[in-house]
Amino acid sequence: MQNALLLLSPFIFGYLLGSIPFGLVLCKIFGYGDIRKIGSGNIGATNVLRTGNKFLAFITLLLDSGKGVIAVLITLAFFDFNAAMFAGFGALLGHLYPVWLKFKGGKGVATTLGTLIALTPLVGVAACVAWLAMAFIFRISSLSALIAVGLSPLMAYFLQDNQNLPYVYAAIAALVWFKHSENIQRIIKGTEPKIGQKKK
Repeated sequence: MQNALLLLSPFIFGYLLGSIPFGLVLCKIFGYGDIRKIGSGNIGATNVLRTGNKFLAFITLLLDSGKGVIAVLITLAFFDFNAAMFAGFGALLGHLYPVWLKFKGGKGVATTLGTLIALTPLVGVAACVAWLAMAFIFRISSLSALIAVGLSPLMAYFLQDNQNLPYVYAAIAALVWFKHSENIQRIIKGTEPKIGQKKK
């Protein structure tokens, strides 16, 4: 019972932190209105980029990534690695299903990468390199993210010695892929917008 409570509190902390909709808040502050009515309707950095404000999209990317980083690092300061995994997973769930927005959030790529970097820097950097390589080749943000996140369980298996990590990262990848189901359909059809392109 005590161990369950020790894992539950970091998870709740991570979830509440992840639920902060930075993209939505920043777009309203800077006069772009409700980002959910622009482009894909997503609150993440890729859709913020469709406003034409690259700086705002970059800040959104940093803040959304920071959800995972802060959740993991603060938890590590007071608990163990397993609790930090729960905190990072909670941050992702909070971003995907924020209580403040009726559980309709972003797609979790930035928060996932932040969590990977904080928990397992080597895997996180490898995933970022994979994203950059795929983005350079295909110029499609969602496809690049799906490949990078999808490779993370395999990276964890070969680059880390924690036997639980591949399963946790596989669960994270499954959530991110599920949230990208519409993107996957558009990728298959060849209609997915490329990086910097405004979605009609």
